[in-house]
Amino acid sequence: MAKFYSIHAFSKILGVTPQTLRNWDRAGKLKPHHTAANGHRYYSQEQLESITDAQKEKRITIGYCRVSSHKQKDDLNRQCENMRAYLLAQGRPFKIIQDIGSGINYRNKGLIELIKLINDNRADKVVILYKDRLLRFGAELVEEFASLHNCEIEIIDHEEKTEQQELVEDLIQIITVFSCKLQGKHAHKAKKLIQELASNGDDDD
Repeated sequence: MAKFYSIHAFSKILGVTPQTLRNWDRAGKLKPHHTAANGHRYYSQEQLESITDAQKEKRITIGYCRVSSHKQKDDLNRQCENMRAYLLAQGRPFKIIQDIGSGINYRNKGLIELIKLINDNRADKVVILYKDRLLRFGAELVEEFASLHNCEIEIIDHEEKTEQQELVEDLIQIITVFSCKLQGKHAHKAKKLIQELASNGDDDD
């Protein structure tokens, strides 16, 4: 038995608004399979499969590379080189996004670009070298958001860190961000604390 979708159900699956489908109908870009006597538009399963297949062909893989500061530019270049080699081997269209900024800054330019690509259904997969390259906190939220857009998050290196290493790195990130707002004696104390923490952990972020 043929399966049909209302305009609201169809738009939700495609990630567009019902008004967009109405506009496409008027422009002749996408006509509904049929319109009921009450004027409601209905779309078929065949139309859905045709559109989603076309969308998949246009979607690309995104390689996301990030470091915390400009002092780590060399590390960023190495990340990008490794990422490019990995993505070339996959044989699919890709784009590499670079970011320089803290892992707890949700306004990093590259991160915003990445979120927009996922939201626009233009990203088939997001590849990162290490989980904390995406975000220090909140990476799971981005993963859930991506899954809603049928976008996979692939982490290349799954090497586990000890709880102490993760705690030290998290504390360093938090103190570094807030120390930028401090001045004089308070800033000096913050920097000293960062140095002490770094000596007890691997500060590679």
